Amino acid sequence: QLQLEESGGGLVQPGGSLRLSCATSQYTLGYYAVGWFRQAPGKEREGVSWISSTDGKTYYADSVKDRFTISRDTAKDTVYLQMNSLKPEDTAVYYCAGDLFGDGDKWTRESEYDYWGQGTQVTVSS
Repeated sequence: QLQLEESGGGLVQPGGSLRLSCATSQYTLGYYAVGWFRQAPGKEREGVSWISSTDGKTYYADSVKDRFTISRDTAKDTVYLQMNSLKPEDTAVYYCAGDLFGDGDKWTRESEYDYWGQGTQVTVSS
């Protein structure tokens, strides 16, 4: 069973940046497409971004496009979510999820993913 672990969350001022990491100590994350999701208090979990396991293809939610960048470091077997120009509305618990050989066709659907991390809190506040 793949165990994912997120890190890098914290408190940041509006306009600031954070980089989240998603890693596993087992198997290899390289076989998995990875999605980042977030859940704000009182709201449903939503898809933020997605990266392919094969061709580097990426997707972003409209709300984060041009501010967030997803990337994969194959050597470190880690997927990153670089978040710039953060806004208070980005405050949420952020989760990464693995989809074995996923093609991204339905990347925002939680049911597409096989494994989930426990989440990391991101708070954007002055």
